[in-house]
Amino acid sequence: MNDLFRFPNPVNEASARLVAAGVVGMAVATIALDQPWLLVPLAYGFVARVLTGPTLSPLGRIVTEVITPRLPVAAKLVPGPPKRFAQGIGATLSVSALILHFAFGFTTAAYVCVGLIVIAATLESVFAICLGCYAFALLMRWGVIPEAVCAECNDLSLRRPAPSIAD
Repeated sequence: MNDLFRFPNPVNEASARLVAAGVVGMAVATIALDQPWLLVPLAYGFVARVLTGPTLSPLGRIVTEVITPRLPVAAKLVPGPPKRFAQGIGATLSVSALILHFAFGFTTAAYVCVGLIVIAATLESVFAICLGCYAFALLMRWGVIPEAVCAECNDLSLRRPAPSIAD
């Protein structure tokens, strides 16, 4: 139970990209099919992944436990903290969209937030370009994010492995 709220570090980039592809599908369906109720699972997924990585995220669990292990590619490990930061941006946008639509009836504004998610998640899933990771790196350069986090991101020996299914 003490590992429930532990975000994995490092993260398998293939899993991150597949989760992003799932997010693209859900976000595009939300807008294209005009189904604002999909904002609920979209926002839940981001919040769950920020708090626990894949542990409480259905999409994260399916990707990390079912899809990624079956791929014929070697794991490419990337730092976890920037990916968690990126999930936080997605959580902020998706929860904002949820509030904009359900609390205020501003569906267009909600869909603009979802559109931003589509752009970022598409860049991640298709091109391995993580906008949140770039923002994280910029904040490290500006000194907003502590050097301890920077050292963790740059030194693989300081990282905790991602939990296995048996953990």
